[in-house]
Amino acid sequence: MFRRHFLRYLSTNSGPKNQKPLNVADKLEKKFDKVSGKRTKIQGWVKVIRKMKDKVFLEVNNGMTFEHVQVVAKKTDIPTNLSYDCSVFAAGEVAYAPNGRYEIRADEVRILGSCEVDGSYPLSFKKDYILDDLRQILHLRPRTAQFSSLLRLRSIASLAISKHMNERGFINIHTPILTSNDCEGAGEVFSVVPESRKMLDTMKKSKDQSVETLSKVYTFGPTFRAENSKSRMHLSEFYMIEAEEAFVTDIRMLTTESELLFKAITRALVEKGASDMHAIKAETPKWLDKDFRYMTYDDAINILDKHADKLSIPAKRGQALSKEHELFLVDYNDGIPTFVINWPKEIKPFYMKECSHDSSKVAAMDLLAPVVGEVFGGSLREDNYELLKQKIPPKANLEWYLDLRRYGNVPTGGFGMGYERFLQTVLGIPNIRDVIPFPRWPHNCSL
Repeated sequence: MFRRHFLRYLSTNSGPKNQKPLNVADKLEKKFDKVSGKRTKIQGWVKVIRKMKDKVFLEVNNGMTFEHVQVVAKKTDIPTNLSYDCSVFAAGEVAYAPNGRYEIRADEVRILGSCEVDGSYPLSFKKDYILDDLRQILHLRPRTAQFSSLLRLRSIASLAISKHMNERGFINIHTPILTSNDCEGAGEVFSVVPESRKMLDTMKKSKDQSVETLSKVYTFGPTFRAENSKSRMHLSEFYMIEAEEAFVTDIRMLTTESELLFKAITRALVEKGASDMHAIKAETPKWLDKDFRYMTYDDAINILDKHADKLSIPAKRGQALSKEHELFLVDYNDGIPTFVINWPKEIKPFYMKECSHDSSKVAAMDLLAPVVGEVFGGSLREDNYELLKQKIPPKANLEWYLDLRRYGNVPTGGFGMGYERFLQTVLGIPNIRDVIPFPRWPHNCSL
């Protein structure tokens, strides 16, 4: 019920029965070429109204593409209460306009859903919107050209992920959002408690059983982070692509897989979402056909130390990098996404495998990219049963995780990519709240 109401904000009106609307998502020129001189119809929202002496020109969009269809009608055929963003049905003959565009010369225009013209409707086709203002009306934000383009691009990227991972041999696994495991602080967002004591006692007596039988798996869905931050880079709820692969023995195997995924999604946006990228002034990334850069954590610290005068906060060896440090390293590498590998063991989770050449480091990688800094994080996983047993925090209740190392153990590795941060990077959008339909951040859960 909850999901259905949300989706209503993004869906088109069904219109009159037995009336098949023109699919604006098709290539308009080819579509109109075939029906030129013939009668057709369209349903959508009015995005532009231009009134001439005896005619009215409408730009109608059904949300399937950035392109509008021009509808021309006599003033006498236009309803008097027609206004911006009202939904309409129009029918007429397809013709070639003097300006080089195809248009529908309508003899029938009907309003499907009127839009208030008393000043209460907050959107207007003549207005430039401040993104922060649009976040106050999330349910209407998809009506704007910029955000509707963003949602279509988000959909293209989502489909590209499934296609690419399938071609790479990864099996999609639907993992739960609610879990009893918490190794990186996400479990502090909320707690789930059984309604009755009897149910709780039953749960305590049961044992979780997990068997890993697939060698390449991934999941793509929402996740939570208990970080009390309201910065442009953080959300309380966001989407992640997480992948795990068996028989991985070298960190470069993970970085290669990450780079392939990153570029595959980006190419899909460039090739299939060109008009929408143009609409939001996003350019094809200059790094798309270049190899990503590499450096070790120690190399990164040395570079940051050498350029300390250009930083507001100096980097400290053995500590995590700040956002400023991450973005500086990307700029240092000519704006090309950069892998930083072999991190200090103390600042990474317990499950990461120690480097064979240096036990103070773990075989971990972060991918740093323009606009956002870190986009990917990953590592080889500790596959030594005894060593892993020593590393697991007390009272962590991770016997199932040890079982995976006890029975039929193989070396494994995995990574995660922040979906919204990826979109920010490729589309050049500074604030993470503007690349997700319904952003949630601390103390804010509108709708």
